[in-house]
Amino acid sequence: MKLTYYGHSCFNVDIQGKKILFDPFITPNELAKKIDISSIEADYIFVSHGHEDHVADLVSLAKRTGAKVVSNYEIVMWTLKQGIEKAHPMNTGGQWNFSFGTVKCTAAQHSSGLPDGSYGGSPMGFIFKTTDGTFYFSGDTALTLDMQLVPKYAELGFAILPIGDNFTMGIDDAIEAAKMIQCNKIVGVHYDTFGYIKIDHAKAVQAFKEAGLELILPGIGETIDV
Repeated sequence: MKLTYYGHSCFNVDIQGKKILFDPFITPNELAKKIDISSIEADYIFVSHGHEDHVADLVSLAKRTGAKVVSNYEIVMWTLKQGIEKAHPMNTGGQWNFSFGTVKCTAAQHSSGLPDGSYGGSPMGFIFKTTDGTFYFSGDTALTLDMQLVPKYAELGFAILPIGDNFTMGIDDAIEAAKMIQCNKIVGVHYDTFGYIKIDHAKAVQAFKEAGLELILPGIGETIDV
């Protein structure tokens, strides 16, 4: 499975010939200024919660690509009001069989408000079970005991976890999260974008290694095999 990182918590995964984009925040991100957003294609856009640093490019990308937006009920209703034509509402604990595989929504311990100040619903993570592979994207979250449920739903090939601290888990809690979800291969996101969440890359990778885990920090615009 190929994953392309666009900075912050935005990435694309190709599954069953479908391009699946997550939490689109590119044009306001100074670290992602070399990314040509007009070249990004998407069949689906999954949104973990409503904060601007996860939805800034959602409307423009969904309209240009014709992608189906998948998120909680409140965010989907908000996107429809913005003129998006295709969307699928879900909520925590729910599961749906899409054309590329099955997605289950998990709890995320965070907050959620949309850019216009309206209520953003409950934050979520997603477990993807597909014939190409199985993975978990936690969304923005604190370390939570709910993560112990993840291995009951799926045997993960890799997971995408926030590691920047301050607003989400930091390195130490992400290591504990990896143990809870029983996954040794972690792609780190939600770091470096703002002063509050800058990390020491080498120390982070070493901390995971000492815990018997692999932390992958792809460069912005880089495509990796996971």
